[in-house]
Amino acid sequence: MTNRNDVTGTKRRSAGRRLLSAAAVAALCAGAGAAFAATPKNALVMAWNVDAISTFDPAQVGEVVTNEILQNTCDTLVDFDPADERKVQPSFAERWDVSPDRKEITFHLHKGAKFPSGNPVTAEDVAWSLHRVVKLNFGNAATLTEFGFTKDNVEQTIVAGDNTVTFKLDKPYPTTLVLQSIAANRVSMVMDRKTLMANEQGSDLGNKYLATRTACVGPYKLTRWNAGESIVLEANDGYWGKAPGLKRILIRHVAEPGTQRLLLSQGDVDVARDLTPEDLKDLEGSKDVSIVKVLRPQLFYWGFNVADGPFSKEKVRLAMRYLIDYEGLGKTVMTYLGVPRASFAQLGAVGALDAKEGQPFKLDLDKAKQLLTEAGYSNGFEASVLFGTLPHANPIAQSVQQNAAKVGVKLSLERMANAQLFSKVRGREYQSAMLAWQTNVPDAHGNASRLVFNPDNRPEAKQTQYPSWRSAYQDLDLNKKVDEALLEPDPAKRDALYATLQKDVMAKGPMAFMFQMNNVAGVRKDLKAWTWNGFRAYYELAAK
Repeated sequence: MTNRNDVTGTKRRSAGRRLLSAAAVAALCAGAGAAFAATPKNALVMAWNVDAISTFDPAQVGEVVTNEILQNTCDTLVDFDPADERKVQPSFAERWDVSPDRKEITFHLHKGAKFPSGNPVTAEDVAWSLHRVVKLNFGNAATLTEFGFTKDNVEQTIVAGDNTVTFKLDKPYPTTLVLQSIAANRVSMVMDRKTLMANEQGSDLGNKYLATRTACVGPYKLTRWNAGESIVLEANDGYWGKAPGLKRILIRHVAEPGTQRLLLSQGDVDVARDLTPEDLKDLEGSKDVSIVKVLRPQLFYWGFNVADGPFSKEKVRLAMRYLIDYEGLGKTVMTYLGVPRASFAQLGAVGALDAKEGQPFKLDLDKAKQLLTEAGYSNGFEASVLFGTLPHANPIAQSVQQNAAKVGVKLSLERMANAQLFSKVRGREYQSAMLAWQTNVPDAHGNASRLVFNPDNRPEAKQTQYPSWRSAYQDLDLNKKVDEALLEPDPAKRDALYATLQKDVMAKGPMAFMFQMNNVAGVRKDLKAWTWNGFRAYYELAAK
């Protein structure tokens, strides 16, 4: 369903990019005084591990970090309500009309807006922005193609009118789902067509141009990015909407949680995004720092390549689920960070099993041994587990490794840079891997359409935005169930279909889901109105 986000990604450098030196960063964070002082009154300064950034093209972005930056620099047609993520509210579309048969949605657009370049924003820009996603055919194209939009028909099915854009759908999809999946998603971000086409290389529709910059309309504009150091956003003075509360956003790349905590405690940053449970616990009593968290639609899971070897066996995959100490890890490593969750449908989503039904597993070595024996691996086997730089990945992997050894399964652990991890997983060059995945819609179909459904399992299909494809897993019966649940008009029947689907996937799917994550951060108390929900953070609402 909508374009999803990996939690880590690829760091990319460009020789032509303007560099931001350490001295410049210090100058931005401090005033005229010492290098480390209170942050400026007109700026939000944030410490975050942002090594995932590889492009700012909404058609290509697949990482949480870059998605959040784009959400604050590029308007979508509609937006998630900050107070209730299951609702959408107007954004660049002031309102919308739905045909009686639910197969047409017409968006009425804001008038008089201009891009930072000075170019006027037109309905043709909006329609073209959606067309280019499909035509470029990066992974995010699936956000639109799964609703029937194709290269051949997109210009006839997403049509610009007199300050309107109309979606002509091939099926009566749930309207709210279309709004959440497409209209509130980065694929509907309003791009500066004239600027992108003036900088087109070959037939890339401006893709290379967007590798290091943005070209869209939104409350902020990207003014500087230095890979591995910092990102600077400046308020867009010509913005059509309400002016942001703060003029500048500075995101400092800080990989180590301990360093983030130090900067936060000293007042050198306003927000720290990657603190460990130990850091969070120690900061709980601080008079200067608040711990804020909200459950987000992100799942941390252990994924298996089912193309060959032990993980091709359903009972082996089921056995792995009984090697995870959900309760113990939940009370230690994952305190503050998340809650145990074995279902692919996140808590809070329409159609999701409740907390108890969605987490039926517990650490059970005897059960794991029994299943391994039934699968023909009574003596166990050897396999590798890859994981990246998420702070909880290493202790979780070590815990599973220790439990696996007790039933004869020898797991070798390999930690690597995020770029390398995703390259291997997206290329199916792994046996198993621990990583996270986040959907962009509060509906069970959001994850069902990527973590379960697989449109084409051939290696050459390269459906890299489908973790099911990355796992080389395709079950045609489950594909049919995903489609059936999507179009079921009766809410109770739809919930029942998703309940069955979740139980099927917990029994035989290619991923052992372990935890649903929280958005958690340390926030200085002099920063007001830090606002977020499970689907985005709203920089423009922050104030001092």
